[in-house]
Amino acid sequence: MRTDLWVIHLDMDAFFASVEQRDNPRLRGKPVIVGGSPSSRGVVSTCSYEARRFGVRSAMPSREALRLCPQAVFIRPNHAKYAAVGRQVRAIMRRFTDVIQPLSIDEAFLDVSGQDAVKVARELKEAIRSELQLTGSAGVSYCKFMAKLASDMQKPDGLTVITWERAQELLPTLPVRKLWGVGPASEQALNALGIYTCGDLLAYDPDTLRKHFGKRADELRMLAQGIDPRPVVPHREAKSIGEENTFPVDQTDREYLNQLLERYADNLSAELKRQGMAARTVTVKIKWNVFVEGGPRGGDFLQITRSQTLPMPTNDARTIGRVAREIFARVEWEGRKVRLLGLSVHNLVKKGELFQAHLPI
Repeated sequence: MRTDLWVIHLDMDAFFASVEQRDNPRLRGKPVIVGGSPSSRGVVSTCSYEARRFGVRSAMPSREALRLCPQAVFIRPNHAKYAAVGRQVRAIMRRFTDVIQPLSIDEAFLDVSGQDAVKVARELKEAIRSELQLTGSAGVSYCKFMAKLASDMQKPDGLTVITWERAQELLPTLPVRKLWGVGPASEQALNALGIYTCGDLLAYDPDTLRKHFGKRADELRMLAQGIDPRPVVPHREAKSIGEENTFPVDQTDREYLNQLLERYADNLSAELKRQGMAARTVTVKIKWNVFVEGGPRGGDFLQITRSQTLPMPTNDARTIGRVAREIFARVEWEGRKVRLLGLSVHNLVKKGELFQAHLPI
């Protein structure tokens, strides 16, 4: 692991909702929910911090969000606008470094090694505030994992620095769910072994841990010690684009899940158009509430993917959504519940290559 590395993780605060509040002063200070309508069984894309105080969260059914926060203002997403603002944020980042690894439209890692990282983070946040009238939270640390952890510690509009010394103070009591890549299934498996914190993880017998998690056990132990050797990798042309959510409560409502696929399709379409791309293949990913033992990590919940290749590449949201629903309709449930639902598009081609893309080889 590099000892001279300094990383900033910038995460915009309630991005979609904040853009809407910025552009419409009447929404400022109000609980704003960006997503589908509660009357049409929509899904929450994101919400303002005023709405989060009532327990509203992303990927929640809009009708449940309305129940928690009856005074909420619901707004349909404008993905083209959010993508445009996201590009403005990225342009500001590039003033400080060329080594930027985007994670989504509203967050990225920046390698600022050789600079005063805290000063850069302050100036980055101030530029976004003064030029775009938006706020972001920044985490500064010596590796990606700790920088991402730091950015979430003082939201909104926070700036948190985690040095190696501070990491060693924080990590022993850090819940294992905060470790990179630990989702609900992995957390449940760790808890079943009596492992709830990083301290518990490091105290557990490494050989026994490997029997349950395979090579992943050593990765978890490194993270629990604050060691993350992964570099910041600048953006490369994507081979696929996808979006998924793990639900806090397992789902059985097909209509709600179809609505979520529609939201994914809107997002993927906006990103394809932003990149001037189209996709030939649509894939639906489902993780069930059925735990299967075995494999290199000791076990995980049953997961399936189903794909369909189109006769012509597309970046149309309605087409992607229709195909996703058709794939989903063919899946047999057999009494299972859905823990995770994802949608992705593959076999991407540039807009100028669309004619050649559908010719037979």
